Amino acid sequence: MQRRPGRGHRRLPHTADVRFEAWAPTREECVAEAVAALVGTFVDPAGASPGPQREFRAPAGDDADLLVGVLDEVIFRMETAGELPLHTDVADDGAGGLVVRWRTADTDAVELVGAVPKAVSLHELRFGSGDGEGWSCAVTLDV
Repeated sequence: MQRRPGRGHRRLPHTADVRFEAWAPTREECVAEAVAALVGTFVDPAGASPGPQREFRAPAGDDADLLVGVLDEVIFRMETAGELPLHTDVADDGAGGLVVRWRTADTDAVELVGAVPKAVSLHELRFGSGDGEGWSCAVTLDV
């Protein structure tokens, strides 16, 4: 069996909704990879030019709550501002929370290729580190 790369994501089989797994060496990189996985489930961002930078601060909390908060913010901004992240940088804020910076594109600039997510499901949500292989998460999106 081939070893997976140090950072990445993939879709997982699911009967009704959309499910993905993301992994990276650090918690912050794993959250950034999960954002890329989320966006990649329903749009093809190829060809879209990065626009303005946006910032979001997720307050200190349980790691899974931080992940859900960031992913929910992506969905919220898509619905209310018509923008999606093309590039994501995540940093620890020093107090247990996260500072997320996105380079965004208008939703009109990307091609729709799948069902648009409505929310992040808490059912079978997984996020954590283990086995010395960094961080990973598994997320189901309600579509």
